[in-house]
Amino acid sequence: MENILLLDPAIGSKNLGDHIISECVHKELSFVFQGRYLLELPTQVSSFHWYQVLRNSLALKDYSQCRLKFVGGSNVMVKDLLTHYPQWNINLFNYKPFKGTILVGVGAGRGSRSNAYTRHIYRKMLSSEYFHSVRDERSKEYVECLGLKAINTGCVTMWALTPEHCAQIPSKKSDEVVFTLTATGGAKDKRDQIIIDTLLNNYSKVFYWPQGYHDEDYLHLFDNTGGITVLEPTKEAYDRLLTEHNADYVGTRLHGGVYAMRHKRRAIIIAIDERARSINEGNHLNCVDKENLEALEPMVQGEFKTEIKMDFDAIARWKNQFITKEK
Repeated sequence: MENILLLDPAIGSKNLGDHIISECVHKELSFVFQGRYLLELPTQVSSFHWYQVLRNSLALKDYSQCRLKFVGGSNVMVKDLLTHYPQWNINLFNYKPFKGTILVGVGAGRGSRSNAYTRHIYRKMLSSEYFHSVRDERSKEYVECLGLKAINTGCVTMWALTPEHCAQIPSKKSDEVVFTLTATGGAKDKRDQIIIDTLLNNYSKVFYWPQGYHDEDYLHLFDNTGGITVLEPTKEAYDRLLTEHNADYVGTRLHGGVYAMRHKRRAIIIAIDERARSINEGNHLNCVDKENLEALEPMVQGEFKTEIKMDFDAIARWKNQFITKEK
């Protein structure tokens, strides 16, 4: 039986959004995994010690010899692998088992410049045979500047948001809402109090999902939080809430909002970084920028359609290259 390797951003992650990405990658690549043995390794932490790689240890041979290797993750590529904590923990001493890896809806992260060390590792490690799937045009340009082939498919978490699916998402406000905030390193962002107060003033029931490791503690830095129901910090708890409650989503966590839309819930994503702004520009998320929170309450109270723009032909082209190789 052939082996397939999946490099999973959820293993070792402190952000439950990576578990959402992992779930979506598994679903979208199920046609590739079928009939093959799936091996999985983390991206967040190093899979192998440099000494294992140097010795070509038996512990890594099965992984390095997989016929197909995939990596998913919204920001796993960085422009500088010498940064203190890259989300894909690869370096000059451990990348060799991952040669031939194919990107699945991956973003290239912030910054306009990339150093020679980083470009060298990506060129050596990423597949030159297959087209890579990237989440936006900026990431496509970066992959192509490495001399590799790429297709802008959008984020893999959004591949299920077809026009037919989006048409089933309510356009009017619900009585309940689930929201997220993004912890800011212990400091309190006063604008988040505006978000909390706005939701308490407009919804009869307010839930909070701590998607990140410090997000629950962060909520308690603010006023007027006693009436908020805090969910368990698991994807399963969030899944149950979205399944059992007709709740809107409002929040700063991008994949929390996308997951709500996958459950056919109305979502307002509060853009706080280049990732959400870039995806909104290309895919038409229903966004309010955190620099413009005066627009939040009118949007909550208003009526709007969910009309996510995805290039489904591009997604099909990317998938078809694996079907064609089998013939």
